[in-house]
Amino acid sequence: MSRTFISWNVNGVRSIERKGFLEWLAKSSYDIVGLQETKVMDQAILSEALRHPVGYQSYWHGAAEKKGYSGVAVYTKEKPQSVRANFGQTILSSEGRVLELDYGGILFLNVYFPNGKARPERLKYKLEFYDAFLKYIKDLVHRGRSVIFCGDVNTAHHEIDLARPRENEKISGFLPIERAWLDEVEQTGFVDSFRHFSNQAGQYTWWDKKSRARERNVGWRIDYFFVSNDLLPRLKRAFILADVFGSDHCPVGVELT
Repeated sequence: MSRTFISWNVNGVRSIERKGFLEWLAKSSYDIVGLQETKVMDQAILSEALRHPVGYQSYWHGAAEKKGYSGVAVYTKEKPQSVRANFGQTILSSEGRVLELDYGGILFLNVYFPNGKARPERLKYKLEFYDAFLKYIKDLVHRGRSVIFCGDVNTAHHEIDLARPRENEKISGFLPIERAWLDEVEQTGFVDSFRHFSNQAGQYTWWDKKSRARERNVGWRIDYFFVSNDLLPRLKRAFILADVFGSDHCPVGVELT
């Protein structure tokens, strides 16, 4: 039996509901769908159809500190053994950024990593979040867990992962210190699933709306699925759904046997 996982920064879940998200979800019938930047603090504001799509259970974690900000959700056909959104007194528990679903053989983490572009304090926050998350997944691997994490990482790893690397060398999202963190993730024992299968250029997951960059494919690949090394034999494919619209990001996915 195989499972297909999807990750998508939707830039507002109510916004994509109006753009046909539920129809897409029903037609695609993916097994586990992680959403980031839902911008939902309280599920009560959502439609019944969005909270309980046919065939799926849903789990939500919003930013209690700020209305209409951040937030993650997971739609799943298979009921997890447990769901976690509270990681104690750590940065991982704040701003509604992490949902962890335990499926027994696989621990799945859906993460909306911070954006560091706004101001220096937010870059500092992003790097602190990076460090805390890396420490957490290192511990999971040390304990023998098989881990998949996905989401909007808000950093392009290599020059091939954005259309204009030279112009963005000093911009958060492509800073050496941010890219070095992704090096560490791989050194810890995680594999960038998409690059495991493809070294093709021009494959992006985010495009600036203001400059209509998507029409020209001037984009960044900042949405990822990372899998722990022990899951590589089960990794069947990884893909980018660039033809799916509704957000400034597109969905990405993996299939595991």
